[in-house]
Amino acid sequence: MTSLMLCTLIQLGLASNETLWNTFNGDLKAQKYSELKQITPENVRGLEVAWKMHTSDVSTGEKGVPQTVWSATPIFANNMLYIGTPFYRIFALDPETGKVIWVFNPHASLKALTQPDLKNRGVAYWQAEHRQPNKACQKRVYIGTMTGKLYAVDADTGKLCQDFANHGMLDVNQWNNHKKLWPLSLLQPPTVYKNLIIIGWAGKDWARAVDPTGTVFAVDARTGKLVWTFYSIPHDVSVKTGTANVWASMSIDPKAGILYLPVSSPSPNFWGGNRLESIPLATSVTALNIYTGKVIWSYQLVHHDLWDYDTNSAPTLVDLTIDGRVIPALVQTSKQGFLYVLNRYTGEPIYPIIEKKVPVSNAHGEKAAPTQPFVPYPLPTSGSFPGISKLADIVSFGYCSRKLKTLEYQGRFTPPSEKGTLVYPATAGGVEWGGGAVDPNSGVFVVNSSSLAQIYKLIPRKQYHLLERSGKTNEASGGYFPMTGSPYGMQLTAFLNPLGMPCWNPPYGTISAYQLNTGKLLWRKPFGQVQKWGFYMPKSWGSITIGGPVITASGLIFIGGSMDSRVRALDLKTGDVLWQHDVSAPAVAIPAIYEYKNRQYVVFVVGGNSILTPRVSDEVIAFRLPEEIEKG
Repeated sequence: MTSLMLCTLIQLGLASNETLWNTFNGDLKAQKYSELKQITPENVRGLEVAWKMHTSDVSTGEKGVPQTVWSATPIFANNMLYIGTPFYRIFALDPETGKVIWVFNPHASLKALTQPDLKNRGVAYWQAEHRQPNKACQKRVYIGTMTGKLYAVDADTGKLCQDFANHGMLDVNQWNNHKKLWPLSLLQPPTVYKNLIIIGWAGKDWARAVDPTGTVFAVDARTGKLVWTFYSIPHDVSVKTGTANVWASMSIDPKAGILYLPVSSPSPNFWGGNRLESIPLATSVTALNIYTGKVIWSYQLVHHDLWDYDTNSAPTLVDLTIDGRVIPALVQTSKQGFLYVLNRYTGEPIYPIIEKKVPVSNAHGEKAAPTQPFVPYPLPTSGSFPGISKLADIVSFGYCSRKLKTLEYQGRFTPPSEKGTLVYPATAGGVEWGGGAVDPNSGVFVVNSSSLAQIYKLIPRKQYHLLERSGKTNEASGGYFPMTGSPYGMQLTAFLNPLGMPCWNPPYGTISAYQLNTGKLLWRKPFGQVQKWGFYMPKSWGSITIGGPVITASGLIFIGGSMDSRVRALDLKTGDVLWQHDVSAPAVAIPAIYEYKNRQYVVFVVGGNSILTPRVSDEVIAFRLPEEIEKG
C-alpha cells in the first residue's frame, strides 16, 4: 500500500485496522494486537532507533511541581501520532520523523489533587462518520486533566473545538456529588464509540469512608451533552460509602453494542463496616448497553472487597473455539492474579470459577464475606505466598522470618487486621492496569504479572490521631492513610527487610502465555530485572512491572514495563527475549505499533513511575528496521 493510498483511505475512514493504533489498547476490543508482519522473530535484532523526541513535560518533584508519572499510549490516526503528557498537553507528531506538527496547551493546574504524582495515560481520537469538507473539528483529539476538565481539539490543527461543551472544554466535575472532597480526575483517556465519548474517572484512594459515588458518563462527541450516566452503587448505600469508580480503560464489542467496565472497589478500601449491604457491581466486570448505559450483566470478582483489589484493566474480547463451538469470550485480568474467562454476552464463566470459604475478620464492626471466587484454571499468574527469602532473611539476621510470625496470614483473602496482615498478591501485585494481549487468530494470550507481598495494618482511630499529632503519618515515607470516617486509619507497606530487600522468594515479576481455547499455560518466565544499589539483580528474579504487552501477527511480543529501563521484543512461542534496548526510564506505557509509508514502527513512551524507581523522563522513542533489512 503506498503512502498516498494509505492517506486517502484514512481520510475516507476505510483504512484497515492493522495499520492504525487509534485507541489506548490498539482497538476497542482491547486486544493489543497488530496484523503487521514486517518485523519478525528472525529480523527483530536489527531494530534501530527511527527517531526520538522530548516533550519537556517532566518533573522530579524538586521544584514545586509534583513528580510526573507518564503512561500514555501513543495514538496513530489521521496520519499523525498523538501523545498526551503529564502536564496535559497534546503533541501531534510526524509518524516518520517525530517532528512536532502542533501542540495544544490547556494551561492546566499542575497540582496532585487526587494522586501522589501528576499522571496521564494519553488521549482519545474521534472522527465524524460523514465528514464535511473544509469544516473544522471533523476529527478530534480529547485529553482530560486532574481537575476533571475534558478538552476537545481539532486533530489537524490543535485548536479548540468551539462547538464542544464550553468553547472546547467540558467540566466533568459538575457531576461530582461530593465536589468539596476532590475532583473527578480524568487521567485515563475516554473511550470513543461512534458519536459517544465514554468517560470514567480517578479519585483519591484510601482517604475517606464516604467518597464521590462511582459513575461513568456518556457524552455526545460533538457537543459534550450528557447522554446517560451509570451508577455503580445503589442510591441507599451510596450515602455511606463511595467510589467503585472506573478509573481504567474500557472495551467495546462494536457488533453487539456492549460496553465492558472494570469497576473498582468501594470506600474505605480496607475496612467495610459502613457498607455491609450488598454492592453487587463493586469490584466487578460489568457489561452495559452502550447506547443507554443499562446493565446487561455483571460478574463480581471480589465480594465485599477489603483489599483494594480494583478491577483495573479493560477486559480483552476474543472469540474462542472450545469443543468445536465458537464462544464470544472476554478475559478479565486482576490484581489477584486470576484470569476470569467469561462469555461476554451472558457473563457466565467459560472455565469453572469456585466459591471457597475464606478467613473471617476480627476488625471492629467488620464482617468479611464468608466465601470468595477462586479461578483454578487457567492457572493464576500469582500463586500462594512463595515463602521467606533465605538471602533476605540471613542478611537481616532473621528479620523476615521474625516479622512473618507477627502477622496474620491464612492464605488469600486474609482480611486486614490491627495486628498486621500479610497480603499476597497485594493491591500493587498481580496484573496491573496494562492488562494482557491476545492473538485473536491463535487464541494465545500474553500477560505480565507482579508478585508483591504487602502488609496491611489497621490502626484504631485514637491511636491514629496520636500518630497524626506527632507528625508520623507521612503518606510518602510511612505508608499511612487516614480512612477518615471509619474506626481505623491504615498503614500499607511492602514486606521488606531493613535493607530494602523483598522478604519473599522471587521471581518478583513474570510474563506468561496461555492458550485460551484450552486454558493451558504454554510458558511462564521471569521478566525484567531489579535494579538496586547500582546493580542488576539476577534475571531469574524478574522485576515488578507496570504497563502491558502488545502482540504482532509475526509472532512477537513488545513490552516495556520493568524497572530496569529497557524495552524488549519476545518470541511469542517461547517467551525468549530476542531484542532489547536501554531507555532513559521505565517505559510504563503500552507501546503502539503502526505502519507508515510501508514501514512498520514500534513506539514507546518512556516516562517512569515512582512505584518502580525514582527515574522519570519525557522521552518518546520509535523503532523500525533498516531499509536494507526490510527489502531483504
